[in-house]
Amino acid sequence: MVIAAEGWSGTMAALSNLDLLCRVPIFSSLTPAQMARLGSSVQKLRVKRGDVIVEQGKTSNSLFVILIGRARVVMTDERGKEVILASLGPGDYVGELSLIDGYAHSANVIAETQADLLMLGRAEFQSCLEDNRAISIAVIQGLAKRLRKADEQIRSLALMDVYDRVASVLENAATTEVTEAGPVRVLRGKLHRQDIAKMVGATRETVSRVMKDFEESGFLQTRQDGSIVLADRRSRRSPTA
Repeated sequence: MVIAAEGWSGTMAALSNLDLLCRVPIFSSLTPAQMARLGSSVQKLRVKRGDVIVEQGKTSNSLFVILIGRARVVMTDERGKEVILASLGPGDYVGELSLIDGYAHSANVIAETQADLLMLGRAEFQSCLEDNRAISIAVIQGLAKRLRKADEQIRSLALMDVYDRVASVLENAATTEVTEAGPVRVLRGKLHRQDIAKMVGATRETVSRVMKDFEESGFLQTRQDGSIVLADRRSRRSPTA
C-alpha cells in the first residue's frame, strides 16, 4: 500500500506543500488564502513501483494527486484477469469518486514507476468543493472525461476488431514529430505487448501476431534509434476472412 515519503531528496524535498499545490492544475483557481489553508492539510507521499495507491473493492478517505511518476488504472475480475483502463501521469488525481459517493473503488490504481504524490483528506477535499466553484467544475469535467474514455473503450471492445483496437492503443501512445517529409506519429519508449493485450481484451499471442502483421504491412516502421513510426492506418493489414 501507500508508503509515506519521508526523506525526499532533490528538488521535490526543497519545495513546500504550497509550492507543490501551485503546480497542480486542479488547484490553480484557489485564492492565496485558500491555497495556504490547503497547503497545511496535504501530505507528501512516495510510492514504489507496484504499490497500490487505491484498491478495488475498498473505500479510502483521501484524494491522491500525482506530482512525479506514472500509475495505471487496472480492473481485476474474480479469476485474476486484468484490464488496463487508463495510464496516469503528473497532474492527474485519483480517489475522488469514492470521496464523492462513499462507495468502494471500482478499480485498482497501481504505481507504474516510483511516484511522488500529494494526499488530501476527505474533509479538506469536500471543503475545496464547497468553497471554490472552479474546483467543483474541474472535478466534474474530470469525471466526464473519464466517462467518455470508458464509453470509447466499450465501443472499441464491442464494435472494433482486434487490429483496430491495437492500432488505437498505438496511436494514443504516439506523439507527433515534425520531419522534413512532414509531421509523423512516433512511438518512443517501451510499450509491452502484455500491457497492450490488457488494454484491448486480447491475449499476448494475438497482440504479437497483430504487431507482426503491422510491421509487414508497413504500418509500423522501426527507425535506427529504436523509435517506431506509425504510417496511415489504411496501410495496416486487416484479418482475412
